[in-house]
Amino acid sequence: MKHIFRLISVIRLLAIYDALAPLQPMARGLPLLRMAMALMRLTHLRKKDRDLSDGARLARALRHLGPAFIKLGQTLATRPDLVGDELAEELSMLQDSLPPFDEECVLTAIAEELGVPLSEAFSSFDSEPIAAASVAQVHFATTLDGQDVAVKILRPGIKRQFERDISTFYWVARIFERASSEMRRLRPVDIVATMEANIKLETDLMMEAAAAGELADNMAGFEGYRVPRVIWALTTHRILTTERIIGIPIGNREALVKAGHDTSKLARTIVSAFLRQSIQHGFFHADLHPGNLFVEADGTIVAVDFGIMGRLDENSRRFLGEILWGFQKRDYRGVAQVHFDAGYVPESESIDLFAQALRAIAEPIIDRPIRDISFGHLFAQLLATTRRFSMQTQPQLLMLQRSMVMVEGLALMLDDDASMWALSRPELERFFIKQHKLPGIFGDLTMKMPELGSLFSSLVERYKSTRDGKRPGAKDLRSLIAELAALVILSLIAAILRPPSKP
Repeated sequence: MKHIFRLISVIRLLAIYDALAPLQPMARGLPLLRMAMALMRLTHLRKKDRDLSDGARLARALRHLGPAFIKLGQTLATRPDLVGDELAEELSMLQDSLPPFDEECVLTAIAEELGVPLSEAFSSFDSEPIAAASVAQVHFATTLDGQDVAVKILRPGIKRQFERDISTFYWVARIFERASSEMRRLRPVDIVATMEANIKLETDLMMEAAAAGELADNMAGFEGYRVPRVIWALTTHRILTTERIIGIPIGNREALVKAGHDTSKLARTIVSAFLRQSIQHGFFHADLHPGNLFVEADGTIVAVDFGIMGRLDENSRRFLGEILWGFQKRDYRGVAQVHFDAGYVPESESIDLFAQALRAIAEPIIDRPIRDISFGHLFAQLLATTRRFSMQTQPQLLMLQRSMVMVEGLALMLDDDASMWALSRPELERFFIKQHKLPGIFGDLTMKMPELGSLFSSLVERYKSTRDGKRPGAKDLRSLIAELAALVILSLIAAILRPPSKP
């Protein structure tokens, strides 16, 4: 009964915000639920925010319902197949923010977790948080040894709140799956399970600290991108302390330009870093809104907030890299084959018909100006199209798709002419070379065609030159011929690996 009462209270609040209409399609096959929603709409005629769009009203209602519903809204933003493209896009703007909790709770948390009063852990501590989200809030402080740090503290009672609402989500998801074969294909129970797993990680700050450390290790040596250092001595399951980052938020393009930063270079870095994380390591930052990325004085991008991370197994990473490479080459049958090889599309479906559907997605946009081609939206269309071919929902790919859209938005914010297709090509070439186990030197050379041209010119000049007024000897000529042959072979490899610009 507790789930029924909770569901009624949720429907009632959604009715007050006039936010039930967008969710009606999800209740198909459940006439009693649709009836309850319609009745609640009729009994709440004085509605809030009637001048706003459906998505904006729903976002406000979800924020009012609390942390678990904010996470639910962010999950629905990745599911245009459930809520429609327009509503999914509006929910993607749902901000994870709530009023801060009071200073007494902060002092209690620090004393309980660190085992000492605040004054024995920090020499100074800003009581006013710089950010307050649904799971935690962040304060600036200085450690006893003089380090400037950021201290993240979990909201009191947040785990109990999540557990209560997640239990209701499971109950509703099971009803949906029993009521409709279409819902069974969309796997709402698995979606809730994924959401629950992410929330458990997000509400354990030791796990977030470990995620930051893993990402830092993976990206070590990647120029122009880094992760803050974790202060482990001041980190527990409820408190995370990291070095304080001084920089300009990446969303403030005007300030970046004024500070002399190359915003086009920043766009390249953020796209390359995301693809390196997702394709090469299978572990990526999945909460890439502008407030989580800062640009330091030397142009280095620093990522913060590692509560929401995505993981891709080897099969999913191969799937991602191969389909993006296939679209670059317009190899639609190859992209289709990858879907079948991964087991995402049943063998009973027609691979030729699926390849035709992929062509229908890509061809209308592939030759348009780069600013008009959306990498993330093409991937969203791809996931939506697979419904027609009985592909089951892949939760890990939905998180990836949401992150792609966010990365692309950041790139366009920094550079009006940014193209995920162009910016992603070096990382995709790197993936392709590694996947097919070509020697590293060949891979490097395929991405350095200008250098190959210069080398060819220098060899020709060397052939024409003389040594002390004489032609090169036979040994020199044999060496030159060998070098020219090697250059031709490498050039052929580069031509094969480089995708054509025109069909």
